[in-house]
Amino acid sequence: QVQVVESGGGMVQAGGSLRLSCVASGRHFETHTVAVGWFRQARGKEREIVASVRWNGRSTYYSDSAKGRFAISRDSAKKTVYLQMNSLEPEDTAIYYCAVQALGRTEYNVWGQGTEVTVTS
Repeated sequence: QVQVVESGGGMVQAGGSLRLSCVASGRHFETHTVAVGWFRQARGKEREIVASVRWNGRSTYYSDSAKGRFAISRDSAKKTVYLQMNSLEPEDTAIYYCAVQALGRTEYNVWGQGTEVTVTS
């Protein structure tokens, strides 16, 4: 069974940077994964997608708020997906979740526990 664990969250001042990591495990991950995405949920708001990457390709997606500031990348050998976040703003404060879309699924069906990011002004 595929599992993902996020890390790298913390508190940073506005303008700073953080790199989040999402490490996947499970013997079917590499062959059964369509995409890995980063989502976030701020207090009192709905969860939103931030960025995603196709596991067997280079195609990426960024939300409007992430474009130009965040970069998603993957290390296949380590089964890890990174989210480099630069020029952070207080509005980026949220719990960030990593999620996997498995083969044959139309939604992200495997979720991590999340890592908290706090950006202070």
